[in-house]
Amino acid sequence: MNYRELLTKYPVIRQLSLLQFIAYFGAWFSNVAIYTMLVNFGSSSFAISVVVAMHLIPAIVIAPLSGAIIDRFKIKSLMLTLLTTELIMTLLFLTIDDKSELWLLMIFIFIRMGSASMFFSTEMSLLPKLVSGKVLQKANEIHSIIWSFTYAAGMGVGGIVVNSFGIKTAIMIDALFFLSAIILFLNIEFKIDIIHTKEKISTMIKDGFIYLKNNKIVLHLILLHSSVGLTAFDTLVTLLAKNEYKYIIAVPLSIGITNAFRAVALMVGPLFITNKVNKETLTYILLFQGIAIVAWGLLQFNFYIALVAVFFTGFMTTTIWSYTYALLQEKVEQKYLGRVISYNDMIFMLSNVITTFFIGIMADLISLELITIIIGCAFFAVAIYYKRIKEWI
Repeated sequence: MNYRELLTKYPVIRQLSLLQFIAYFGAWFSNVAIYTMLVNFGSSSFAISVVVAMHLIPAIVIAPLSGAIIDRFKIKSLMLTLLTTELIMTLLFLTIDDKSELWLLMIFIFIRMGSASMFFSTEMSLLPKLVSGKVLQKANEIHSIIWSFTYAAGMGVGGIVVNSFGIKTAIMIDALFFLSAIILFLNIEFKIDIIHTKEKISTMIKDGFIYLKNNKIVLHLILLHSSVGLTAFDTLVTLLAKNEYKYIIAVPLSIGITNAFRAVALMVGPLFITNKVNKETLTYILLFQGIAIVAWGLLQFNFYIALVAVFFTGFMTTTIWSYTYALLQEKVEQKYLGRVISYNDMIFMLSNVITTFFIGIMADLISLELITIIIGCAFFAVAIYYKRIKEWI
């Protein structure tokens, strides 16, 4: 079954995919505005890394609670509430005018990304209730391809809009995307078996952790999936634009174009390797990921040459993300899906945060080139780790 056949046979997957497209495009569109705002404020490397991390930290903080909420409450009402919260927080970005209000910006980002994280976890716990097996893997890939395309289009178009019309205009356009997503979601219908429970939230959280403790392979798969967090390059790209490329090209264009090149690779990569990925080939895919990142580090001295390497840093990432996610989803009992998916997202985001702070802190100590090479080498360690746990999967 190819992607077209999947979307034709499963209308709800098609509708959810369109929803993802609109909501994710808006999310990445405003990110360029936020990062450009930080550069315009003259923010330090550490301050930039903190704001970037604030996009990731909510998933870590609220994961235990969100997992229990997902497993207990009606999915559609929950998802609608979360989308509405994202819209309100996006509008509040318009109130930020100078560096002294960065703390307020971080609060708005925290609330918006907390809602976005719970929305994502809810949707990823919904998918295995609608489809399974190879179809589930394909659905994950479609989700990731959409994420990658909207990342490319959102960051690329966002960079152009910010450069041409300003930060405030970009944020207002972003709010319109979330409003459109809400209208679309109101017209989506899906039927799933609802597991009614009268358990207390605290009890459900405790049971979720006990389930993880008793299922070691699930823990291993969560750690394996979290390796994709090593590719959290937003801080690195922003610092390259701020410190290295600003004399060659405008900062928002540098950020947008660099992220767009990588995101195009995230989108097209699965089209070439989706039918080749399996438990045996995943080791080589992880090794290729590491080699590509190291190559990018070595070529960063030239903005235009580096774009080629940036493309290859994203070529395998989507496949790693979607395949390891499908392995995890298939191993979890439906009763615990919401909680395990949330815990997985928590560890995944923790990996992103650690990578982000590593880049922000080390940028004052060593070159960005060396930082990139170290991250690439980390994937060689991930490949070795996977080879050791492969027989248990």
